[in-house]
Amino acid sequence: MQPRLRRRIHELLEEGPTGGLANRILTRALIALILVNLVAVILESVPSLEQQYGGLFLAVELVSLVVFTAEYLLRLWVAPEHEPHRHLPDGRARLEYAVSPAGIIDLLSVLPFWLAPLLPGDLRSILVLRILRFLKLARYSPGVRSLLDALYEERRALLGCLLILSGATVILASVMHLVERGAQPDKFGTIPDAMWWAIVTLGTIGYGDVVPITPLGRLIGGLAIFGGLIMVALPVGIIATAFSEAIHRRHFVVTWGMVARVPLFSGLTATEIADIIRLLHARTVEAGEVVARRGEAAHSMYFVSVGEVEIDLAGGPVRLGAGHFFGEVAVLRRARRSATVTATQRTHLLMLDAHDMRALLARQPQLAERLHAVVRDRLGGELVTPEGDLVAEEIETDDPDAPAAHRLKPGA
Repeated sequence: MQPRLRRRIHELLEEGPTGGLANRILTRALIALILVNLVAVILESVPSLEQQYGGLFLAVELVSLVVFTAEYLLRLWVAPEHEPHRHLPDGRARLEYAVSPAGIIDLLSVLPFWLAPLLPGDLRSILVLRILRFLKLARYSPGVRSLLDALYEERRALLGCLLILSGATVILASVMHLVERGAQPDKFGTIPDAMWWAIVTLGTIGYGDVVPITPLGRLIGGLAIFGGLIMVALPVGIIATAFSEAIHRRHFVVTWGMVARVPLFSGLTATEIADIIRLLHARTVEAGEVVARRGEAAHSMYFVSVGEVEIDLAGGPVRLGAGHFFGEVAVLRRARRSATVTATQRTHLLMLDAHDMRALLARQPQLAERLHAVVRDRLGGELVTPEGDLVAEEIETDDPDAPAAHRLKPGA
């Protein structure tokens, strides 16, 4: 009983398809509580608002404290269920979670409030550390995780940039100390004093509180400004490139997984699947919006990336969630839709247009033959296969524009 309960709680807490609807509801509730708590912490620092709404802020904090403490303890308990920790003893798995970045953030999100009553009045300002709860959003945001992954992957390059910046700061401060110390002994009299100007200048901030006044000093300052542009551009370019690659890599892996699961494409090579992925287009539909209507010409197939759609069939509606697909027969032949498909919530779709696929088939005759063989094997079954594909009626209309070798007879 206990292992099953622990596994169930793990599925509820961990983001992903394993937790299903309950996981999504819990995740969104935790995100909402984090945001409400952060707003409360910020507004509480305003004396007039704290005096007027102090009770409300305290209630928000107490609720947050209870929820986040329970979440931390539960995550600590279910740590042995994490895939990387399943081979470890329970105690070691929990220790691995406790010392992980996510575990430390979870602990810091509740520890300040528990410690505040034990601290002297002046030290109760440690409660401002509650703002660290913002970092908990990284667990629920793929974008933030991608950024953190990018920073970790480029840590050596970023460390190199830091070393270059530090060396340039020391050199520039030393030169400016020699040039300006006679004219401004209070600002450039020592190298540490001059380092403040060097850091501000190389960082392209330029407060203007310390400026060179000698002609040579101004010349060096001008060169330092141009050097500062390079210093700033280096880490920004590295992070931007790494972040873009991380986003594209995550998107590519997710898309690859969805395409590879389609029976129509299951026998394709990695190169052929990659060709298909490059042809996909993104589309976002709102709840209640019709994706495809019964009887209209079918020009695309769809992959459900995020969200859910409902297929209106004679035998009752069928719902397809993330990872499912529909309309792949239309990729090979223009036909009439056999059912109406409607989004039940905000849904992100990936579209593969029929003409794009025809162009791919024209370039790869062996791929075309393989795809047609798969379709012939699947015809004659249900309107919706176990994988979620609409097949029965979408081939009833012959496509006069299709090459003879690519035509299929109804029911073939």
